[in-house]
Amino acid sequence: MPGHAFPDIVPVLGDGRVTLRALREDDLVAVVEQSNDPETVRWTTVPQPYGADDARDFLALHARAWSDERGDRLWAIEAETVPGAAPRFSGLVDLRQGRTPAMAWSCGFALHPAARGCGVMSAALRLAARWSFEQGAPRVYWEAAVGNWASRRVAWACGFTVHATLPSSVPVRDGVADGWIGSVGPHDDLTRPARPWLVAPTLTGAGLRLREWRTSDLEAVEEREHPEHWTPSSTLRPANADEWLTRTWEGAAEGTSVTWCVADEASDRALGYVAVFRRDGATLGAGDDAELGYTVFPSARGRGVAAAATRLVVDHVTSPRERGGLGLRRLTAMTSADNAGSNAVLRGLGFGVCGHEHATDALPDGSWADCLRWERLSR
Repeated sequence: MPGHAFPDIVPVLGDGRVTLRALREDDLVAVVEQSNDPETVRWTTVPQPYGADDARDFLALHARAWSDERGDRLWAIEAETVPGAAPRFSGLVDLRQGRTPAMAWSCGFALHPAARGCGVMSAALRLAARWSFEQGAPRVYWEAAVGNWASRRVAWACGFTVHATLPSSVPVRDGVADGWIGSVGPHDDLTRPARPWLVAPTLTGAGLRLREWRTSDLEAVEEREHPEHWTPSSTLRPANADEWLTRTWEGAAEGTSVTWCVADEASDRALGYVAVFRRDGATLGAGDDAELGYTVFPSARGRGVAAAATRLVVDHVTSPRERGGLGLRRLTAMTSADNAGSNAVLRGLGFGVCGHEHATDALPDGSWADCLRWERLSR
């Protein structure tokens, strides 16, 4: 049993590879390294510059918190980050108790750069969360600034469910940011994600490479040169590119959509995108139906890019799981009735009109345009 004074009061937790233990004096050089790492600086509010005195103050704060019955519970993470090497300080994980025993706890974590990409943090978070449930925590909450994908990936791997994005809720270096918030409970499976994280596999053909989107691809985004009612306001364009990419990656992380960057196979320059998604928030799974959406930038039109790219995607998502596809049962799409080019693409893919809605889209002259609904069953 742990003693009643620091560091003996800190319970040692382990899984055979990763150990959570009390922070020590000999960890402080690594704490300084971690605290000055660009990723830590970007996503936290640790003092800058961070020096040895800051680290010693942090150790003293850590010791006092464990002596407080309702204080924060913080551990140093120790792990073997290089095969065959001795375990070393790898980061920090902490738990903050709720204001009352019946309220949920919350977690925080930061990884030393030398330990990244090894699965160390997800293992550490599982150990801390299990310990909190043994102490009676009803749930453990996680939050991170929108865009902190490394943190979200850790929470996802540990079975956390993301509940919402809260405006101006997370402190960051230059103020506050919108934040993701999620939680996990004592009866959830901490060893597996609660939802799939859909990764767009690379598809090639007709001089195109369909792949995952990168931040650098946004430099190729072009302004629309077609009637406004042909695409919704949320469609990718220069003014909303960053927001669009965040939504796209969020859909992948929630398992509700998968989006391909349509790139020229020779230059790898982005030409547009193709997406398959659910509007109801359900995950994409075998036997489900989903909606198809696509956009080709003006400079890439007139050479069959939309038809070739959508065919690659449709063939993939309707292929059975055992052949590497998504196994979707049915695809739908929605177009403006006067969008002849997009309608021709869908007909060429074997889609048929299953609905005609009247006066759905307002036009600049005050009149209204119709829209068509399309469907295609998997063969």
